[in-house]
Amino acid sequence: MARIALAAHAKRSHALAVARSTAQWLEDEGHSAVLLSDVKPSAGLPDAEGPLDLLVSLGGDGTMLRTAVTVLGTGVPVLGVNFGRFGYLTAVEPDGLRQAVKRFLSGDYQLEARTTLSSSVETKGGPERRLAPALNDVVLAHATGQHTVNARLRISGVPFLSYAADALIVATPTGSTGYNLSARGPIISPKLGSLVVTPVAPHMLFDRSLVLDRSDDVAFELVGPTAADLVVDGAAAGRLEGGERLVCRAGEHDALFVSFGERRFDTVLKNKFHLADR
Repeated sequence: MARIALAAHAKRSHALAVARSTAQWLEDEGHSAVLLSDVKPSAGLPDAEGPLDLLVSLGGDGTMLRTAVTVLGTGVPVLGVNFGRFGYLTAVEPDGLRQAVKRFLSGDYQLEARTTLSSSVETKGGPERRLAPALNDVVLAHATGQHTVNARLRISGVPFLSYAADALIVATPTGSTGYNLSARGPIISPKLGSLVVTPVAPHMLFDRSLVLDRSDDVAFELVGPTAADLVVDGAAAGRLEGGERLVCRAGEHDALFVSFGERRFDTVLKNKFHLADR
């Protein structure tokens, strides 16, 4: 008997209906199903009365981001079902969910390990404030009323450069096709253990992204009496004040995605972005 949790986007009625019907089907098949709602990365996974074998995410890429980080370090894989517009991170469409679950239960699947981000705010002589884990990116954005983010970058403790930009992105390979891509950053295969730092609309001559090894840590310290907004996987995460620094590094645990058959990165990229040869 397997224990499977289903987390559906709370505002997508079709996703909620499929989650309920799938839970009933699992129970009829002799398995245990847990329906989850309002899953938040900062709160972790709600008590499911026992270990899970699988977490099913029913929504779009945003739902996948929120649910995947709740089970980091537990060994529980995540199966993404696309109820969104894009579905870049998901593995199956709604009508293929039951067949996908059957294949998972029979062992006919693969696991994709995705690099995550661990980040914290450090104050000289003060306590460290840990932010929620990120699967896509951590962004330092200019605060309301301010024109730019002015921050010094250190890479593994070594000073690199001072930036003036609308925002500064630290992204994983998974997140390289998100905000990083919109800011003309590089697209990185999720198989690469790396981090990418991309300035958004930099007010300086150097406007290139930096692709770093996953063993590097990235630290931004604000310059002058300014503040900046923190955003983790698209969700507001407070502010960085003068005298504080944001430190990002590869997470201790990778996110585990369920896939079926060979899932080539270039093929997924071409299909999801509707790319065609001229």
